[in-house]
Amino acid sequence: MRLLIKGGVIVNEGRSFQGDLLIENGRIAEISNRGTLPRDAYQQEMDITGCFVLPGVIDEHVHFREPGLTAKADIRSESQAAAAGGVTSYLEMPNTVPQTTTPEALVAKYRLAGEKSVVNYGFFLGATNRNMDVFAAVPRQMIPGIKLFMGASTGNMLVDRRETLEKIFAACHDLRLPLMTHCEDTAMVNRNMRQAKEVHGEDPDITLHPQIRSAEACLASTTLAVELARRFGTRLHVAHVTTARELELVGGHVTLEACVPHLLFSDADYLTKKALIKCNPAVKTRADRDSLRQGLTNGKILTVATDHAPHLWEEKQGGAAKALSGMPMVQFSLLSMLELVNQGVLSLERLVALMSHHPADLFKIHERGFIREGYWADLAIVRPTNPWILRKDGILSKCGWSPLEGETFHWEVAHTLCNGVLVYSRGRIEGGHAGKQLVFG
Repeated sequence: MRLLIKGGVIVNEGRSFQGDLLIENGRIAEISNRGTLPRDAYQQEMDITGCFVLPGVIDEHVHFREPGLTAKADIRSESQAAAAGGVTSYLEMPNTVPQTTTPEALVAKYRLAGEKSVVNYGFFLGATNRNMDVFAAVPRQMIPGIKLFMGASTGNMLVDRRETLEKIFAACHDLRLPLMTHCEDTAMVNRNMRQAKEVHGEDPDITLHPQIRSAEACLASTTLAVELARRFGTRLHVAHVTTARELELVGGHVTLEACVPHLLFSDADYLTKKALIKCNPAVKTRADRDSLRQGLTNGKILTVATDHAPHLWEEKQGGAAKALSGMPMVQFSLLSMLELVNQGVLSLERLVALMSHHPADLFKIHERGFIREGYWADLAIVRPTNPWILRKDGILSKCGWSPLEGETFHWEVAHTLCNGVLVYSRGRIEGGHAGKQLVFG
């Protein structure tokens, strides 16, 4: 069946224009001026007058918790939340149980997603202290790149020895693999925590979290990563930058990701939202947040993602030591960024570049991230609406809570199409699992 999507404003590759889309066999068959396609060119139509048609969001940084941690979240629940948020593709991190650090674990995770995912999926291979030889054993088209934890991880996924880091950076360069890093100096963080506990007890107040996981710890680790990337010529993408000073390290082979929580919140919000906004790296000062917002338009930030990381409600109770770090954001990332558009922080065209075009280009995702003839029809159809407040019953993530509960929004996701299939419409998940395995390189 040929489907005509008509009446909307298409936002793509730096411009917005009135146009119609003809969808056939899951792909964009034709982009035309409004009303120019003859009636016999299609069998079904969707009138979206008053809406904006965006390329589906590619969230390059999520933790969907499967396998091994499915009490918190799983691929089906979180991909449904993604679909409800206009996210049509996600790249998932390797710190599941088991960790995605071998070809066997990678294949097993793809098999799970093939059975369960509502939207498209890809999985990073994780670096450890001893698996550099595995990088070459995985076909390039299977992975967006290598994920390296230079801080905030445990066991063999924490890699902070200089000699091992050099081997990983060199291997990624030789294999032409992008390297995404989590940058915090573990020794500095541990020292800060010890000092905080000596003064404030075993669970320091949550307001101390950005002092424990400090700006200095982030800057030291990011500086080292940039130094190694420039030495070896590695394509480095620094995940979830949080400080103004890190923005000055961009350039050459080095690009930066900002995550939605660090664009929305500042350290003042710990007073009301407590550990619900606890994440690693920490939400920092208003000045840092404002610098990140400026980075969305001045070229410092290349991509915007979520670091979607659900935990059970009871795991989020406590202070800087006891409450777990991470929050669910994938369902509301696009809506949150649209609120920043309303506030004049960035344009709608720039939002599309940061959340769709640039992730597709960076990780060489085949035929995704743009509204182009011949590309897969991954579309987020959004519209401005009367103000509405997020309530608990509107949250689809398995954990059942959001740090944005009680917040007011002025946009809604009306429909989401993945591979030409309507997967979300008017508040309902539609159909089964339409997601496909992403192809890279």
